[in-house]
Amino acid sequence: MELTVGANQFFWTPEAWSSLYEDLAHTPVDRVVLGELVCSKRLPFYQDRIPAAVTTLLEAGKQPILTSLALVTLKRERKMTAELAEMGIEVEINDLTALATLPEGARFSVGPLVNVYNESTLAWLAGRGATRVCLPPELPIGPVRTLAQAGRDLGVAIEVWAQGRLPLAISGRCYHARRHGRTKDNCQFACEEDPDGLDVRTLENRSFLAMNGVQTLSESHACADYQVELLRDAGISALRLSPQTGDFAGLCRLWRQRLDGEIAPGEVAAALRRAKPDIRLSDGFLTGASGAEWSGARAGS
Repeated sequence: MELTVGANQFFWTPEAWSSLYEDLAHTPVDRVVLGELVCSKRLPFYQDRIPAAVTTLLEAGKQPILTSLALVTLKRERKMTAELAEMGIEVEINDLTALATLPEGARFSVGPLVNVYNESTLAWLAGRGATRVCLPPELPIGPVRTLAQAGRDLGVAIEVWAQGRLPLAISGRCYHARRHGRTKDNCQFACEEDPDGLDVRTLENRSFLAMNGVQTLSESHACADYQVELLRDAGISALRLSPQTGDFAGLCRLWRQRLDGEIAPGEVAAALRRAKPDIRLSDGFLTGASGAEWSGARAGS
Protein backbone atom coordinates (compact mmCIF):
# COMPACT_ATOMS: atom_id res chain seq x y z
CA MET A 1 0.00 0.00 0.00
CA GLU A 2 1.00 3.59 -0.62
CA LEU A 3 0.82 6.59 1.69
CA THR A 4 -1.02 9.82 0.90
CA VAL A 5 -0.82 12.94 3.05
CA GLY A 6 -4.15 14.73 2.93
CA ALA A 7 -4.70 18.46 2.85
CA ASN A 8 -3.85 20.23 6.11
CA GLN A 9 -7.23 20.87 7.71
CA PHE A 10 -5.98 23.53 10.10
CA PHE A 11 -4.81 27.15 9.97
CA TRP A 12 -1.09 27.25 10.62
CA THR A 13 1.36 30.13 10.33
CA PRO A 14 2.91 30.48 6.85
CA GLU A 15 6.27 29.34 8.24
CA ALA A 16 4.77 26.21 9.79
CA TRP A 17 2.86 25.53 6.57
CA SER A 18 6.02 25.68 4.44
CA SER A 19 7.99 23.64 6.96
CA LEU A 20 5.43 20.83 6.72
CA TYR A 21 6.01 20.32 3.00
CA GLU A 22 9.76 20.73 3.25
CA ASP A 23 9.76 17.94 5.85
CA LEU A 24 7.42 15.74 3.81
CA ALA A 25 9.83 15.87 0.88
CA HIS A 26 12.18 13.74 3.01
CA THR A 27 9.62 11.12 4.04
CA PRO A 28 8.54 7.87 2.32
CA VAL A 29 5.09 9.15 1.34
CA ASP A 30 3.89 8.83 -2.25
CA ARG A 31 1.56 11.77 -2.77
CA VAL A 32 0.77 14.98 -0.94
CA VAL A 33 -2.44 17.01 -1.14
CA LEU A 34 -1.97 20.71 -0.48
CA GLY A 35 -3.98 23.91 -0.66
CA GLU A 36 -7.01 25.13 1.29
CA LEU A 37 -9.77 22.70 2.14
CA VAL A 38 -11.75 24.42 4.91
CA CYS A 39 -11.87 28.24 4.65
CA SER A 40 -10.89 30.44 1.71
CA LYS A 41 -10.00 33.31 4.07
CA ARG A 42 -6.89 31.38 5.13
CA LEU A 43 -5.45 30.96 1.65
CA PRO A 44 -3.88 34.44 1.15
CA PHE A 45 -1.55 33.82 4.10
CA TYR A 46 0.34 31.06 2.28
CA GLN A 47 -0.89 31.12 -1.32
CA ASP A 48 2.37 32.50 -2.66
CA ARG A 49 4.23 29.59 -1.01
CA ILE A 50 2.33 26.87 -2.88
CA PRO A 51 4.48 26.90 -6.07
CA ALA A 52 7.67 26.44 -4.06
CA ALA A 53 6.11 23.60 -2.06
CA VAL A 54 4.99 21.91 -5.28
CA THR A 55 8.49 22.22 -6.73
CA THR A 56 10.06 20.79 -3.57
CA LEU A 57 7.72 17.80 -3.62
CA LEU A 58 8.23 17.13 -7.32
CA GLU A 59 12.02 17.24 -6.96
CA ALA A 60 11.71 14.70 -4.13
CA GLY A 61 9.74 12.32 -6.35
CA LYS A 62 6.37 12.93 -4.67
CA GLN A 63 3.10 13.56 -6.49
CA PRO A 64 1.57 16.90 -5.44
CA ILE A 65 -2.19 17.32 -5.73
CA LEU A 66 -4.20 20.51 -5.21
CA THR A 67 -7.37 20.35 -3.11
CA SER A 68 -10.59 22.18 -3.81
CA LEU A 69 -12.59 23.80 -1.03
CA ALA A 70 -15.06 21.57 0.78
CA LEU A 71 -17.83 24.18 0.47
CA VAL A 72 -17.89 26.75 -2.32
CA THR A 73 -20.35 29.57 -1.57
CA LEU A 74 -18.89 32.88 -2.81
CA LYS A 75 -18.11 34.24 -6.27
CA ARG A 76 -14.42 34.58 -5.39
CA GLU A 77 -14.40 30.97 -4.21
CA ARG A 78 -15.87 29.82 -7.52
CA LYS A 79 -13.11 31.75 -9.28
CA MET A 80 -10.44 30.19 -7.03
CA THR A 81 -11.81 26.73 -7.76
CA ALA A 82 -11.75 27.34 -11.51
CA GLU A 83 -8.13 28.51 -11.32
CA LEU A 84 -7.01 25.20 -9.78
CA ALA A 85 -7.24 23.45 -13.14
CA GLU A 86 -4.97 26.08 -14.71
CA MET A 87 -1.97 25.18 -12.54
CA GLY A 88 -1.15 22.00 -14.43
CA ILE A 89 -1.40 19.75 -11.35
CA GLU A 90 -3.98 17.09 -10.57
CA VAL A 91 -6.91 18.42 -8.57
CA GLU A 92 -8.68 16.67 -5.69
CA ILE A 93 -12.31 17.64 -5.50
CA ASN A 94 -14.05 17.84 -2.13
CA ASP A 95 -17.18 19.51 -3.51
CA LEU A 96 -18.89 18.19 -6.65
CA THR A 97 -19.34 21.76 -7.95
CA ALA A 98 -15.60 21.67 -8.70
CA LEU A 99 -16.28 19.20 -11.52
CA ALA A 100 -17.78 22.00 -13.60
CA THR A 101 -14.42 23.81 -13.62
CA LEU A 102 -12.33 20.87 -14.83
CA PRO A 103 -11.61 20.44 -18.55
CA GLU A 104 -13.48 17.59 -20.18
CA GLY A 105 -11.51 14.37 -19.84
CA ALA A 106 -9.19 15.76 -17.15
CA ARG A 107 -7.94 13.25 -14.58
CA PHE A 108 -8.78 14.12 -10.97
CA SER A 109 -8.92 12.69 -7.46
CA VAL A 110 -11.87 12.65 -5.08
CA GLY A 111 -11.41 13.58 -1.43
CA PRO A 112 -13.07 12.11 1.67
CA LEU A 113 -15.71 14.84 1.93
CA VAL A 114 -17.51 13.59 -1.19
CA ASN A 115 -20.04 10.88 -0.33
CA VAL A 116 -18.87 7.86 -2.32
CA TYR A 117 -20.94 5.15 -0.65
CA ASN A 118 -21.68 2.71 -3.49
CA GLU A 119 -20.45 1.28 -6.76
CA SER A 120 -22.78 3.41 -8.89
CA THR A 121 -21.36 6.65 -7.52
CA LEU A 122 -17.84 5.34 -7.97
CA ALA A 123 -18.57 4.33 -11.58
CA TRP A 124 -20.11 7.74 -12.34
CA LEU A 125 -17.04 9.54 -10.99
CA ALA A 126 -14.73 7.20 -12.90
CA GLY A 127 -16.66 8.04 -16.05
CA ARG A 128 -15.98 11.73 -15.39
CA GLY A 129 -12.23 11.11 -15.07
CA ALA A 130 -11.64 10.14 -11.43
CA THR A 131 -8.57 7.95 -10.99
CA ARG A 132 -8.38 7.94 -7.18
CA VAL A 133 -10.98 8.16 -4.42
CA CYS A 134 -10.42 8.58 -0.69
CA LEU A 135 -13.51 7.04 0.84
CA PRO A 136 -15.54 8.86 3.50
CA PRO A 137 -14.09 7.79 6.85
CA GLU A 138 -17.40 6.60 8.27
CA LEU A 139 -17.64 3.55 5.98
CA PRO A 140 -17.36 0.09 7.61
CA ILE A 141 -15.09 -2.60 6.23
CA GLY A 142 -17.83 -4.37 4.21
CA PRO A 143 -18.57 -1.45 1.88
CA VAL A 144 -14.87 -0.56 1.84
CA ARG A 145 -14.10 -4.03 0.50
CA THR A 146 -16.88 -3.78 -2.10
CA LEU A 147 -15.70 -0.39 -3.31
CA ALA A 148 -12.09 -1.53 -3.46
CA GLN A 149 -13.14 -4.38 -5.76
CA ALA A 150 -15.20 -2.00 -7.90
CA GLY A 151 -12.24 0.38 -8.00
CA ARG A 152 -9.98 -2.37 -9.35
CA ASP A 153 -12.50 -3.12 -12.10
CA LEU A 154 -12.78 0.58 -12.99
CA GLY A 155 -9.08 1.41 -12.72
CA VAL A 156 -9.69 3.71 -9.73
CA ALA A 157 -7.33 3.59 -6.73
CA ILE A 158 -9.15 3.52 -3.38
CA GLU A 159 -7.77 5.18 -0.26
CA VAL A 160 -8.89 4.93 3.37
CA TRP A 161 -8.43 7.53 6.12
CA ALA A 162 -5.82 6.15 8.51
CA GLN A 163 -4.71 8.92 10.84
CA GLY A 164 -6.02 12.20 12.17
CA ARG A 165 -9.18 13.82 13.40
CA LEU A 166 -12.04 12.75 11.17
CA PRO A 167 -13.78 15.38 9.03
CA LEU A 168 -17.48 15.18 9.91
CA ALA A 169 -19.17 18.30 8.53
CA ILE A 170 -18.71 21.72 6.95
CA SER A 171 -20.96 24.65 7.84
CA GLY A 172 -21.70 28.05 6.36
CA ARG A 173 -21.13 29.49 9.85
CA CYS A 174 -17.92 29.72 11.85
CA TYR A 175 -17.98 28.29 15.36
CA HIS A 176 -14.53 29.64 16.15
CA ALA A 177 -15.63 33.20 15.39
CA ARG A 178 -18.84 32.87 17.38
CA ARG A 179 -17.00 31.47 20.40
CA HIS A 180 -14.92 34.67 20.50
CA GLY A 181 -17.97 36.90 20.04
CA ARG A 182 -17.11 37.73 16.43
CA THR A 183 -18.85 37.35 13.11
CA LYS A 184 -17.60 35.09 10.35
CA ASP A 185 -16.61 38.11 8.24
CA ASN A 186 -14.69 39.58 11.18
CA CYS A 187 -13.34 36.36 12.66
CA GLN A 188 -9.79 37.76 13.11
CA PHE A 189 -8.64 34.20 12.33
CA ALA A 190 -9.48 32.82 15.74
CA CYS A 191 -8.90 29.28 14.46
CA GLU A 192 -5.16 29.98 14.33
CA GLU A 193 -5.14 29.64 18.12
CA ASP A 194 -6.04 25.94 17.82
CA PRO A 195 -3.65 24.36 15.28
CA ASP A 196 -5.02 20.85 15.95
CA GLY A 197 -8.65 21.88 16.42
CA LEU A 198 -10.63 23.19 19.38
CA ASP A 199 -11.99 20.58 21.77
CA VAL A 200 -15.71 20.85 22.48
CA ARG A 201 -17.17 19.44 25.70
CA THR A 202 -20.73 18.75 26.76
CA LEU A 203 -22.49 20.42 29.70
CA GLU A 204 -21.43 17.37 31.71
CA ASN A 205 -17.80 18.22 30.78
CA ARG A 206 -17.36 15.20 28.56
CA SER A 207 -15.28 15.30 25.39
CA PHE A 208 -17.59 15.45 22.39
CA LEU A 209 -16.32 16.94 19.11
CA ALA A 210 -13.66 19.32 17.85
CA MET A 211 -14.13 22.54 15.86
CA ASN A 212 -11.91 24.02 13.19
CA GLY A 213 -13.41 27.25 11.92
CA VAL A 214 -16.43 26.19 9.85
CA GLN A 215 -15.50 22.51 10.12
CA THR A 216 -16.67 19.91 12.64
CA LEU A 217 -14.18 17.16 13.45
CA SER A 218 -14.16 14.06 15.63
CA GLU A 219 -12.92 14.45 19.18
CA SER A 220 -10.88 11.28 18.80
CA HIS A 221 -7.97 10.83 16.42
CA ALA A 222 -8.47 8.02 13.92
CA CYS A 223 -5.68 5.46 13.83
CA ALA A 224 -5.84 2.41 11.54
CA ASP A 225 -2.71 0.86 13.05
CA TYR A 226 -4.51 -2.36 14.01
CA GLN A 227 -6.43 -2.47 10.72
CA VAL A 228 -3.53 -2.43 8.22
CA GLU A 229 -3.68 -6.13 7.32
CA LEU A 230 -7.47 -6.04 7.07
CA LEU A 231 -7.32 -3.08 4.69
CA ARG A 232 -4.55 -4.64 2.61
CA ASP A 233 -6.59 -7.83 2.24
CA ALA A 234 -9.59 -5.70 1.23
CA GLY A 235 -7.60 -4.34 -1.71
CA ILE A 236 -7.05 -0.79 -0.51
CA SER A 237 -4.43 1.06 -2.58
CA ALA A 238 -3.32 3.67 -0.03
CA LEU A 239 -3.75 4.99 3.48
CA ARG A 240 -4.33 8.69 4.08
CA LEU A 241 -2.62 10.59 6.90
CA SER A 242 -3.88 13.97 8.07
CA PRO A 243 -1.23 16.53 9.15
CA GLN A 244 -0.97 17.48 12.80
CA THR A 245 1.43 19.50 14.89
CA GLY A 246 4.60 17.92 16.23
CA ASP A 247 6.82 15.46 14.42
CA PHE A 248 4.39 14.57 11.65
CA ALA A 249 7.23 13.58 9.31
CA GLY A 250 8.38 11.05 11.90
CA LEU A 251 4.88 9.58 12.03
CA CYS A 252 4.90 9.23 8.24
CA ARG A 253 8.11 7.21 8.48
CA LEU A 254 6.55 4.99 11.15
CA TRP A 255 3.53 4.35 8.96
CA ARG A 256 5.81 3.29 6.12
CA GLN A 257 7.58 0.88 8.45
CA ARG A 258 4.22 -0.45 9.60
CA LEU A 259 3.07 -1.06 6.02
CA ASP A 260 6.38 -2.74 5.19
CA GLY A 261 6.09 -5.08 8.19
CA GLU A 262 9.14 -3.63 9.90
CA ILE A 263 7.27 -2.76 13.11
CA ALA A 264 4.45 -4.54 14.89
CA PRO A 265 0.80 -3.52 15.17
CA GLY A 266 0.38 -0.99 17.95
CA GLU A 267 3.70 0.79 17.53
CA VAL A 268 2.24 3.65 15.50
CA ALA A 269 -0.52 4.07 18.08
CA ALA A 270 2.07 4.09 20.86
CA ALA A 271 4.03 6.81 19.06
CA LEU A 272 0.88 8.92 18.67
CA ARG A 273 0.23 8.58 22.39
CA ARG A 274 3.79 9.50 23.29
CA ALA A 275 3.57 12.61 21.11
CA LYS A 276 0.17 13.65 22.46
CA PRO A 277 -0.56 11.80 25.73
CA ASP A 278 -4.04 13.29 26.15
CA ILE A 279 -5.50 12.24 22.81
CA ARG A 280 -7.99 9.42 22.40
CA LEU A 281 -7.62 7.06 19.45
CA SER A 282 -10.39 5.39 17.47
CA ASP A 283 -10.96 3.03 14.54
CA GLY A 284 -14.54 1.96 15.21
CA PHE A 285 -16.01 3.02 11.88
CA LEU A 286 -14.20 0.13 10.19
CA THR A 287 -15.08 -2.75 12.50
CA GLY A 288 -16.69 -1.44 15.67
CA ALA A 289 -20.24 -0.81 16.81
CA SER A 290 -19.55 2.94 16.76
CA GLY A 291 -16.96 5.19 15.20
CA ALA A 292 -15.54 6.18 18.58
CA GLU A 293 -14.49 2.63 19.48
CA TRP A 294 -10.80 1.73 19.64
CA SER A 295 -9.74 -1.83 18.83
CA GLY A 296 -6.38 -1.16 20.46
CA ALA A 297 -8.14 -1.25 23.83
CA ARG A 298 -8.44 -5.01 23.44
CA ALA A 299 -4.68 -5.16 22.95
CA GLY A 300 -4.06 -2.98 25.97
CA SER A 301 -3.02 0.01 23.83
